[in-house]
Amino acid sequence: MSKLESQDILCYIDSLLKYSNYSKAAQSLYISQPYLTKVIKKIEGQLGCELITRNKLPYRLTEQGKIYYQYLTSLEHSYAKLIREISYLSDIDNKVFRIGILPSLGSYLTPLFLPRFLELHPGYTINLVEDLPEKNEKRLQNNELDFWIGQNSSSISPNLNSFSWGRHSYRAIIPRCCELYQENAAVIPEGTIEISTILSQRLILTSKGSAIRKQIDQLLSVYKVQPNIVMESKEIYTVLKLAKHNLGLTIVPESIRIDECPSEYNIYPIPVEKMCLDYFIAHHGEKKLNSVDHDLIHTFLNHGQQCAI
Repeated sequence: MSKLESQDILCYIDSLLKYSNYSKAAQSLYISQPYLTKVIKKIEGQLGCELITRNKLPYRLTEQGKIYYQYLTSLEHSYAKLIREISYLSDIDNKVFRIGILPSLGSYLTPLFLPRFLELHPGYTINLVEDLPEKNEKRLQNNELDFWIGQNSSSISPNLNSFSWGRHSYRAIIPRCCELYQENAAVIPEGTIEISTILSQRLILTSKGSAIRKQIDQLLSVYKVQPNIVMESKEIYTVLKLAKHNLGLTIVPESIRIDECPSEYNIYPIPVEKMCLDYFIAHHGEKKLNSVDHDLIHTFLNHGQQCAI
């Protein structure tokens, strides 16, 4: 069976199950009802069984139909894997690196090492896939990325190999609406506020799935704090701006530039032993690294070693 046929048949079956009516299903597929009926009957004749129950509504797959549907789905997955593998080899031939990274992290990290890498290998181009960490981690596991850059290597899948900069700190932004706010204090000295007290404030956090949120959720569990989360956002710059405008406290990595403004908010450096991040670059454990791969990793690490705590 060709790829086109398996895809079409899946669509036909899905439409029949959705509408429980051949005429409506055919109309949604932009084909004729007699043609749809003919296709389904032909397949049932070849298999010697009924695929869909039609004697009562709604239509349902028979047990044989479920097996056949799983078979078609497996063909789709195999074809998708084939396309990924061909695309991967084509990218090698075209000298393209596919790198996954969180958008806010990309704006900070990529200018620090990618220009140097491209000086070494001017024939290469970089395809950045800017998305949430959990999505890019899945892409790397599926070989849809060559590398993934993140900020918490301890939480990644064991089938990925990572190279880390070392520990870097977080800072809490404490606006006037918080009881912790101190008048005319640009920066509150590190170690003077308990982490449990920080977590007990009105919080503005990044969404579930971000590296920062994973650590904060873990701390909330450790310190048994029931959080008062007033807002969430996928964008770190959004939560930072909202905190600056007095909506609630937030926590951001040191990579995010924050201008001092003691009349509106305090900056509190969180001790690294309480909460820290390590910028890393990771690849699939089964990936065979070539000399260019090593150069990309080394240019990333060389900058990190200069900045790590």
